Amino acid sequence: MDFDDMLPHIGEFGLYQKILFALLAPFAFFVAFVYFTQIFITVIPEEYWCDVPDLRNLTTEQRISLAIPPNEGKTGYDKCRMYAVNFTEMWDKGITKGNPSWPTTDCRHGWEFNYTDIPYSTIASELDWVCDKAAYPTIAQAVFFCGAILGGLIFGWVADRYGRIPALVWTNLIGFIAGIATSFVTTFWAFCVCRFLVGLAFDNCFTMMYILVLEYVGPKWRTFVANMSIAIYFTMASCMLPWMAYYIANWKMLCIATSVPLLLAAITPWIVPESARWLVSQGKLNKAVCILKKFEKINGMKVEPHIYTKFSVNYIKFYSLSIHQITRHYKISVTLQDSCEKLQKEEEAVRVYSVLDLFKSPRLRSTTLLLIAIWMAISLCFDGHVRNVGSLGLDLFVTFTVASATELPADTVLTMVLDKWGRRWLACGSMVMGGVFSLLATAVPTGGPSAVLAIMGRFSVNISYNIGLQYAAEVLPTVVRAQGVALIHIMGYVASILAPFVVYLANISPALPLLVLGTIGITGGILALFLPETLDKELPQTLQDGENFGKGQRFLDFPCCSK
Repeated sequence: MDFDDMLPHIGEFGLYQKILFALLAPFAFFVAFVYFTQIFITVIPEEYWCDVPDLRNLTTEQRISLAIPPNEGKTGYDKCRMYAVNFTEMWDKGITKGNPSWPTTDCRHGWEFNYTDIPYSTIASELDWVCDKAAYPTIAQAVFFCGAILGGLIFGWVADRYGRIPALVWTNLIGFIAGIATSFVTTFWAFCVCRFLVGLAFDNCFTMMYILVLEYVGPKWRTFVANMSIAIYFTMASCMLPWMAYYIANWKMLCIATSVPLLLAAITPWIVPESARWLVSQGKLNKAVCILKKFEKINGMKVEPHIYTKFSVNYIKFYSLSIHQITRHYKISVTLQDSCEKLQKEEEAVRVYSVLDLFKSPRLRSTTLLLIAIWMAISLCFDGHVRNVGSLGLDLFVTFTVASATELPADTVLTMVLDKWGRRWLACGSMVMGGVFSLLATAVPTGGPSAVLAIMGRFSVNISYNIGLQYAAEVLPTVVRAQGVALIHIMGYVASILAPFVVYLANISPALPLLVLGTIGITGGILALFLPETLDKELPQTLQDGENFGKGQRFLDFPCCSK
């Protein structure tokens, strides 16, 4: 009897699971704050120009007219140069408009910003990250994702060595400390260090809790919990954040306001149970059974003692727990001890698998490489769409809110159709649709039309993102599943490092980011068709199962029609 077989006895989605589902909410807010806050503390107002101290007694229009040259080949004025003349002398002579023949120079005294569209100064505007420093916010965002890669490795190890709850607590505490520290930085490199440390917390500050809750939910409820927790909680946090930034109107206070809540994770050990699967793998079978009995009690169920005995035997087999560990943590009979000893001898020869085993056989290697490529495409498109909202020609706060709100209908639709239509065609269709909408957005005028199409692209990418989260865990064989999924997610972070640079292409042409994202989305969608379908299939356990998985499937098989 494995863990999933125990769930019907203690309740698959009883009161205790519902409480845990509710407790996902704060952690979904934490990850949204960690992920998106940097957008609102590094955003640059659309309009800015060279500061000219000699003309500060004039109106903005008068200063620009006299001191700032027109933008060559474009409408408006130059954002990075000013006339190199004596402005006081020119004004005294009655000259109120600059002459294009005058010599020009780079901005000498910093910049002035029009805070109409972004009603507060950010670290980027305070430290003048414009013109020759315009790439600084993009570099800082890439540094954040470098931290996420290292964080995934470190806290993955912590979770396996010390438990899921300690990893969850520490990743949030690091995010809290680094987020607070961000509000005190005064240089670009100090900012990068703090954002790297905040990046350590990204994803893990939520996914540890997310996976733990899914572990305690019955299989038939997992699609609902997995998608609706993100649809409800993550969407609420994402839609709330831009308005927190708007009304707080202070980038330092925004850092503090979005970091302090992470401190609540410190009380997690007293309200959230540790992973029972992890406990038995560490020989702490008694603690695991105590947790299951707590579920039984709160859910109002009644479990016979022999059910727990069967559960214990199974995990003795799979984790080769010593008799000393078992008898120390859980009282069992001498007959069961004999059975344990026999099972242990059978397991002594079992080999240790590594992620490299995924690349030793042709079909499994091909599947793994496809999963990596597809997840990198999904990650790049998702993060690219998130960060490109400022280039759509509309109000940043409204556009970000609307784009984030698409998560709710996307996840709701996915919850209804994923177990009917399958993974393969749905992944393909959503990615291709996202790509097509992105490309169409480049063919219409900037503003409302392009924003609507780009948001439809974001809606489609949301669907493919959530399919991708589940797909890899189903296709890879059990013996290397955890390591394989970790590798795929790390490669996704690598792709996310590139996303800010894709968005930065808007400085060359507003259409370029959507062209790149659209092309990558369509390519990733086509690649998804070469993966095996997992709906209603027995998932692979061994490497040989993984090699053979999907062999009898046809390219044009569609689960909904075959039913």
